[in-house]
Amino acid sequence: MNHLRNPFSGRLQIITPPSPELQPEATANLREALWTGIHLVYSRFMENFFNHYLTFLAETATIVVAILIVAGGIAAIALSKRKPATAGQVQVTDLRQQIEQAADRIEALRFDKKLRKAHQKNLKKVHKARKDEKCTYLLDFKGDIRASAVSALREEITAIIQVAQPDDSVLIRLESGGGMVNTYGLAAAQLLRLRAAKIHSTVLVDAVAASGGYMMAVTADRIVASPFALLGSIGVVAQIPNFHRWLQERNIDFEQFTAGKYKRTVTLFGENTDSGRAKLREELEETHAQFRDFVEQFRPQLDLEKVATGEAWLGNKALQLGLVDQLATSDEIVVEAAKKGKLLQLSYQRSKSLPQKLGLAAQQSWDKIFFH
Repeated sequence: MNHLRNPFSGRLQIITPPSPELQPEATANLREALWTGIHLVYSRFMENFFNHYLTFLAETATIVVAILIVAGGIAAIALSKRKPATAGQVQVTDLRQQIEQAADRIEALRFDKKLRKAHQKNLKKVHKARKDEKCTYLLDFKGDIRASAVSALREEITAIIQVAQPDDSVLIRLESGGGMVNTYGLAAAQLLRLRAAKIHSTVLVDAVAASGGYMMAVTADRIVASPFALLGSIGVVAQIPNFHRWLQERNIDFEQFTAGKYKRTVTLFGENTDSGRAKLREELEETHAQFRDFVEQFRPQLDLEKVATGEAWLGNKALQLGLVDQLATSDEIVVEAAKKGKLLQLSYQRSKSLPQKLGLAAQQSWDKIFFH
């Protein structure tokens, strides 16, 4: 029997060793408890280690991606200042020829030799009779939040206006959910150049033409949409996060200096005021009123009290409301145009350097994070 003083309590404790016949069992229990403790300590250590390590990797990856985005943007800006933009060109594709060649390949396998010769002879007669036919030009506009495709659209429309004949027409395959008011206003103004030149235009919507996209669509003489395309959204929206309270909790001051009462109405980091919010709402209402007037100018048959509510409708309902003139896919209209005359697809292309591509990728990433 041993006398030991407990260092924590200061009291004497009497420890009685186990009897000889219980010593092997006690030793085994002690060994098991010891290994269990070691395993528990090791598991917790590894768990903490991997948690810290994964956090470190995530933070490092975030910093690296941010640096690459910023570096790409800076490189693109620097290059654009050092070197003039590479001149682009309008590429022209004969779509009717492509459609007919595909059909010819099928017919070649479908008919026997005798019928194939007769078919080819008939095609030659048809081709010879195609002199002085009217021409349809096909454009594609796929809009992002900034309506970036307007830079190509303006070049394509300029080219068409230079060569179009009185009976020529333009098809615009349009896909856009809208975006910035000023850039989509510019895109709509580009399409109005076709009206000014008295060139008939038709907008084709397979998926979506909403908000700024619909603003573009109404400038056309006709709007054709697929049955499940989304159209309308004649409204205006503004949304912005505010980090003021988050900064306050961390004792971080944000200072902003302006000249002019409404130079800045709402802000990301400052404290927003009721008067600033009211001014922003006033500006949104004014923009909405101009949007309504623009739509009414080109589609006076619409009941704006019903359709200018910010709602969007699928093709069938959009046809009932007068937002579109016909239900069909763009493919149907394109093939029909190819049967009536020449069908030329125009696409303005400009080669981009690596820094420009990086800058564009950074901009698109920013748009996806903050606007979608």
